[in-house]
Amino acid sequence: MFVSLSLSSLLTLFFIMLIASWLSGLLFLHPRVPLSFVRIHICILALPPLVSLFALVTTSVNDNVGPWHLDSLALLMVFFVLAIGLIIQRFSVRYLMGDRSYRKYFTLFTFITSAASIAWLSADLRLMILSWGVTLACLTLVIRLNSGWKVASEASKVSGRLFAFSWFSFLLAVIWLFHVTGQWQLSLALTNENLAQLGAWEKTGINLLIILAVIIPAGQWPFQRWLIESVVAPTPVSAIMHAGLVNAGGIMLARFSPLFNGDIASIVLLILASISVLIGTGISLVQVDYKRQLVGSTIGQMGFMLIQCALGAYIAAIIHLILHGLFKATLFLQAGSAVRRFEGPTRTNDRSSYFLIMAGRTLGLVVGAAFWLMAPSEGYQLISALILGWSLSVSWTQLVAFGEGRIGRVAGLSILGGAAFVYFIIHHLFYKWLHTTVIQSVQPPMSAIIIVVCLLLFGSAIGTYATRNRSSASFAVLYLWLVRLGEAKPKSVESHPNYLKQFLS
Repeated sequence: MFVSLSLSSLLTLFFIMLIASWLSGLLFLHPRVPLSFVRIHICILALPPLVSLFALVTTSVNDNVGPWHLDSLALLMVFFVLAIGLIIQRFSVRYLMGDRSYRKYFTLFTFITSAASIAWLSADLRLMILSWGVTLACLTLVIRLNSGWKVASEASKVSGRLFAFSWFSFLLAVIWLFHVTGQWQLSLALTNENLAQLGAWEKTGINLLIILAVIIPAGQWPFQRWLIESVVAPTPVSAIMHAGLVNAGGIMLARFSPLFNGDIASIVLLILASISVLIGTGISLVQVDYKRQLVGSTIGQMGFMLIQCALGAYIAAIIHLILHGLFKATLFLQAGSAVRRFEGPTRTNDRSSYFLIMAGRTLGLVVGAAFWLMAPSEGYQLISALILGWSLSVSWTQLVAFGEGRIGRVAGLSILGGAAFVYFIIHHLFYKWLHTTVIQSVQPPMSAIIIVVCLLLFGSAIGTYATRNRSSASFAVLYLWLVRLGEAKPKSVESHPNYLKQFLS
């Protein structure tokens, strides 16, 4: 009784703080409110994530309180989304100063993160679908704030159409699930008794609709266009997308995980995500625009996250989306300082560099094989081992093999070791929080997993061949194709912001 009362009190306090942040954002819209009020607004924004963090650390419960579902996953996602939003708005205080829509940015940022946090805290499917719709609508509005620039207006149209398609797909899945189970509450709709009422074709249809609703916000092939077009928005807008929006697939699929049993829907998700990994990685390698490089990287990383979900590794996917969201939001915020000075050619021809590169690849292979053999006997361990070994090999090459002199290589090795240590601590902490609330669903057949691994290895081999034969016609075809995929439509490209010229005249 005490725990229930404590949770109810914390939930009430949380929503009081959240409503205060809404009122603060709306008040800031009034032109008579001084711009200096934004610092008070930032202080108010800090209160809801603090309450959610306190609840996450001090309570361990998996229960419904009214229309809300309180467990470690919900509290962790609420804290993550609101904390990222707080950091981005604090960064925007000076970054967006002078913009004609300065006040609107902060209000929309506040409603984006608040609505997203409510969506992942909801136990009622109607509240979840409504909150998620508000989140997507606010994101569309913030992309088109600079509507005087036709490029931004066109980008918002592309995003809005795809977001509406995604939302209606989610809505149809929820209505279909309610029609069969008769339950609006998610935990009751996904009980074994209610799931037994679903026929095989009904479950597959609902799963495919949920997958469609997931891959569009994640910018997965063939719906990556909106994410590519959105780079015309200010970098804080690109950063806020990583606060539970582009990476919402991990949360949504984890919530609906009892529906997925390794059927055709999981195989479809595996294939689409694997193709997106290859396309996103290729776009990030051929683009010269820094933000488009980050967008390509996001497409690839979200593909990896959805592969983990398709294989039933939801805890790994949640950890991935949180760490990637923090890392990628930081990269977008520092995009303005990404202009590089002249760099000398990388020393890859001396024997020591080649020796260290081969040592890194061997180390990645050994670590990946060890993880594969020591991990629990679950279907996703093969993909996890491949990702771990590949990541370690790439990190070793960049930080150690290409280090400047002995001191640079020692420093790179120290950074790599420190990053690995921090990662394992974070992984242990998140697993402790989530292992009792996140269900590991059935994996797809091993044949599908082997096909995905072969597809990823084939893409890697094609990339290696192309880079070693840069004067060949095949390299030119592949390069130009990836450039075309990473470019916006002609309507969304303008060599010079002519609207500024018109505004000044």
